Amino acid sequence: MFTAVIIPCYNEANRFPLNRYLSFLKLNHNVLLYFVNDGSTDQTLEILSKLKKKSLDKIQIVSLTKNQGKAEAVRSGMLEAQRNKDIYCFAYLDADLSTSLEECLRLADRIDSQKELVFGSRIKKNDNNIRVKNSRFIIGRIIAAFISMMLKISVYDTQCGCKIFTLKWSKMVFKDPFLTSWLFDVEIFYRLINKFGRKSILNKIEEVPLKEWINVDDSKVSLSYGFKVWFDILKIYRYYD
Repeated sequence: MFTAVIIPCYNEANRFPLNRYLSFLKLNHNVLLYFVNDGSTDQTLEILSKLKKKSLDKIQIVSLTKNQGKAEAVRSGMLEAQRNKDIYCFAYLDADLSTSLEECLRLADRIDSQKELVFGSRIKKNDNNIRVKNSRFIIGRIIAAFISMMLKISVYDTQCGCKIFTLKWSKMVFKDPFLTSWLFDVEIFYRLINKFGRKSILNKIEEVPLKEWINVDDSKVSLSYGFKVWFDILKIYRYYD
């Protein structure tokens, strides 16, 4: 049985860590990578095609003709991966590997009959390596604290781009399009809460501190979104709560 990792890609040519992917695939044979080319206008598709040629049986490319945003890119990859009956858990990860594939697999190993969703947490500790710019850290913590209060569940880091689902929860969570492109992680938690209730999901989810997370300078999310994000939060709250 395989772990599928969905990796949305939009204009990643200048920062795509090709060699890290190749090294990982040589050592790990129970992982399938689903790259979703989200209407890129640079050389992203060519790079992905080059990678696929080197690892034919471990890579699938889903190509969207127009840019749909991260939420729909991840959803498209999930729907494609769900067609493979040999996959038992479904993850998504950022293409720059700020969270490594190795970390993703470490978290995926915690998926079992008791845990339907395992997700990473970028909490700074003495024994880990979490590197993020101070400005982004401060804005992120303010937003994360507010989201946790809104959801009424104790989650430190809803926005960490490393989450792993069972097939059952993957199908339920990604069945319908999301309202927002960047805050779809919050929508995921709302969908689970509205489906199962807050108390029930707490027994089925696990937040795991990452050992390492390194911020990549060329982020697709601008600092200005730190102000616009509140409109998306309001939209989500009005729809789901």
